[in-house]
Amino acid sequence: MEPLTLIGAPPSPYTRKMIALMRYRHIPYNIIWGDPQSLLSGEFKNLGIDPPKPVLLPTFILPDEKGILKAETDSTPLIRRFESEYEDRKCLPGDPALNFLNFLLEDFADEWVTKFMFHYRWHFDEDADNAGTLLPLAQTTNLPDEIHQSAKKYISERQIERLRVVGSNDTTAPIIEASYKRFLSILEKHFKNSPFLLGQRASSADFGLYGQLSQLIGFDPTSRKIAHDLSPRTVAWINVIEDLSGLEISEEGWTKLEDLPESIFDLLNEVGRGYVPALLTNKAAHEEGEKTWEAEIDGCPWVQQTFPYQSKCLKWINEEYLKLDEMDRSRIDNVLKDTGCEKLFL
Repeated sequence: MEPLTLIGAPPSPYTRKMIALMRYRHIPYNIIWGDPQSLLSGEFKNLGIDPPKPVLLPTFILPDEKGILKAETDSTPLIRRFESEYEDRKCLPGDPALNFLNFLLEDFADEWVTKFMFHYRWHFDEDADNAGTLLPLAQTTNLPDEIHQSAKKYISERQIERLRVVGSNDTTAPIIEASYKRFLSILEKHFKNSPFLLGQRASSADFGLYGQLSQLIGFDPTSRKIAHDLSPRTVAWINVIEDLSGLEISEEGWTKLEDLPESIFDLLNEVGRGYVPALLTNKAAHEEGEKTWEAEIDGCPWVQQTFPYQSKCLKWINEEYLKLDEMDRSRIDNVLKDTGCEKLFL
């Protein structure tokens, strides 16, 4: 089987998410460290592949339905594509209701836990200096000092400016930081009894969480210290899940939906506490054409720029819910009851 080709970077949480998943699933791949825009417009221009819009990491080079190579970036649909194209060691539960829960938790990782990552990387001076220094070196360590310093300044200014996109600012900082600490405490409780989120085998939600935590714990100083203080089990977990290529798995390894541990309900309450009201308010603002929105989240004011992509996320969550038959929908309703997540479907 021909290896997949992707363009990525080690400090990219979504690159780390997908590499860990492909290792686990034994999907062969070739990775090019770099910027998709520069590479596809320069060194690999002869391939005739347009850079993705927007340019995101990782970028996969994959054939479309006509066999024409295209640049693809969104990790969630890519994982589902790979589920149909590769038979072994699948990471989506066979139970449709449990699979929906996995979809919701993966989305939470990709869209809310990433707020933790981006906030801790660029909100504090020490972390921003660390990231600005290391990010240019992630693609090539032998940059001349002058180019390195210029790249550090450019990347830092661009990324700090983008804090407003994810909603990190002086008003929202206390909410983000409190949520991160609760999240770590929930994971510490969960990993006392289970090696993965949904049982004895890894799901796509595990890889989603791993991608963000690989940076929060493995790259950024402030969030790393907090994790070591609050959840040593999570610190150990990211080192385990980075390469699960040798893990033996069982088809019976999934937790039954009716036997979910208390820690998963704690996690769902955290989803309902912050991410759900943000999704709903963002959607309303997007539909009204408003450029910013305000809401009360966790008893505090939240102000941020409207994010059209997260309107799509809410739409996709609802589509996945509506795919369930009546019985499975009822099972999920019972799980989500009183967590705040039930408001997603009103």
